[in-house]
Amino acid sequence: MISIELSAVLLGLVSAVSFGAADFSGGMASKQIRAFVVVVLSQFAGITTLILAAILLGENIPSLGDMMIGCLAGITGVAGLVFLYRGLAEKRMGFFAPLTAVVAAGLPAVYSAFTDGMPTILRVTGFAAAFFAVWLLSGEVDGVKIMMRDLALPLFCGFLFAIFFILVGIVSERAVLWPLVAARGASILVLMITAALRREKIKAQRHLWGLIVVAGILDAGGNALFALASRVGRLDIAAVLGSLYPAVTVLLAWLILKERLKTRQWVGIAAALLGIVLIKF
Repeated sequence: MISIELSAVLLGLVSAVSFGAADFSGGMASKQIRAFVVVVLSQFAGITTLILAAILLGENIPSLGDMMIGCLAGITGVAGLVFLYRGLAEKRMGFFAPLTAVVAAGLPAVYSAFTDGMPTILRVTGFAAAFFAVWLLSGEVDGVKIMMRDLALPLFCGFLFAIFFILVGIVSERAVLWPLVAARGASILVLMITAALRREKIKAQRHLWGLIVVAGILDAGGNALFALASRVGRLDIAAVLGSLYPAVTVLLAWLILKERLKTRQWVGIAAALLGIVLIKF
């Protein structure tokens, strides 16, 4: 029989696979249309998936308070996404993406230390290896000089994602799918308001719908798996392992697009594997 801790590790890893594959699919679609359009349309695919899953699995609709927590999680998550795209558009990807990811995983780990108790030394070492892996896998060294003021946006962006993880972890103790439906509904509302203010046309060519729908389903699945991981185990395990999704994205690019992996990416994958082994114990 699989132990509770091992179940949390496996669910966290599968959430990373789902997130990474979603990013790969969304990235492929974003090569042909604006990323904002891909995000909006994929959100509709995601919320449809979550509603169907909640109905088929017969999950009871939680209290209004839990649904409101879900809405707040959705708003913080989509706000983080907006700031992420803003930062990436400013051509500072080499430090923006990894710093955001490390903060997004690190703060839930700190929160979990207060609520679940301090993890073992081996597990802390595993977290450190995983954080190092995220840094190596998420960005490239571009030679840009980083000023202190440049750190504000990625730190804030990572903070928003961390709040999303923490809120999902809190509400998942009582329900998994319906709060995520509320989160996705709130994010769709924010995105549609943004699109209206910017007068964005939300449409995509028919041949891209497959990639967009797959991205939305996988992203929703990643959220559900993360919620389950935080429910059956520690939040820090779910957050840190779920943040290893860049490894999946770069491996898919290597396998499908035949992109060459740089030395730092291979080192990142090795560090991720080491972190997984240590976190398991």
